[in-house]
Amino acid sequence: MKTFMQKKENIERKWYVIDAEGETLGRLATKAATVLRGKHKVTYTPHVDCGDYVIIVNAAKVKLTGNKLNDKMYYNHSGYPGGLRERNAKTMIENYPCEMVERAVKGMLPHNRLGRQMAKKLFVYADADHKHQAQKPESMKVL
Repeated sequence: MKTFMQKKENIERKWYVIDAEGETLGRLATKAATVLRGKHKVTYTPHVDCGDYVIIVNAAKVKLTGNKLNDKMYYNHSGYPGGLRERNAKTMIENYPCEMVERAVKGMLPHNRLGRQMAKKLFVYADADHKHQAQKPESMKVL
């Protein structure tokens, strides 16, 4: 029996909506990363972007366990001396909830060209509204 290899021309992509309200950030991110990579499909091929589109709504209502709200830090550097900016998770969730969820999901994707291509299929919104109704996305639960 021959090993099946997915071709990029034959990929059928679906759209999924994940409601982040009350969900733990890490569990939400792993579910989204799995769907973006295509590992939930039987036709998964590691070197081909065979994943689906993911829309995450209510990113501002995601929760963190333990004392991560105050202890977890996010770092950015401008490239200039003294250009390090650090913010804790509480500041991020108040001011930049979409970026916080995007960082969590992108960190679970491959760190190469293929991972960047997969990350383009992720759409994160802070509230319950999104602009992808025409794609008829299916609802997905985080387990």
